[in-house]
Amino acid sequence: MTLLRTARLELVPMTVAMVEAVMLERKEDAERLIAARMPRRWPNRELVERAFTASLEAIRAHPEVRLWGDRVLIARGPEGEPRVIGSVVFHGRPDDGIAEIAYGVEEASQGQGYATEAVAACLAWALQEAGIVAVQAATFAWHVPSLRVIGKVGMTPAGTRDHETLGEMLVFERRR
Repeated sequence: MTLLRTARLELVPMTVAMVEAVMLERKEDAERLIAARMPRRWPNRELVERAFTASLEAIRAHPEVRLWGDRVLIARGPEGEPRVIGSVVFHGRPDDGIAEIAYGVEEASQGQGYATEAVAACLAWALQEAGIVAVQAATFAWHVPSLRVIGKVGMTPAGTRDHETLGEMLVFERRR
């Protein structure tokens, strides 16, 4: 998988070694492997639960499926040092041609357009991949920042689905 670049970001493909370091909360190892400084509070249990839908065992067994398209967002700090500000993940390589994208940006970097920039680049990449006909994103009606990103990257309403504990989620998609 290739490195993607935008005006302000490097979108670095995730590797099994990176994921292991993050999931096992080995910050120094993660920073060395990513070649960037991570936010002070990362990695932590909350990040792991939100970012990874598959177990470490499943990721190790099939990284080409489980880490398909997943990238770490790296920006340059005021002194030019690389810093991790978030991630864009897909919920694995899809069998049906419909990929699902999710994204997050650390608190101090929110509201600056990073999510939109990263999601747009990853969406364009995914829609050029063989066998992919659409990319979907799901969020809650009350999650205004996520809805803004979804709208800015050209995704349109595609239905709803239920979250096991939080209720109805809105589903959006963009097709080839």
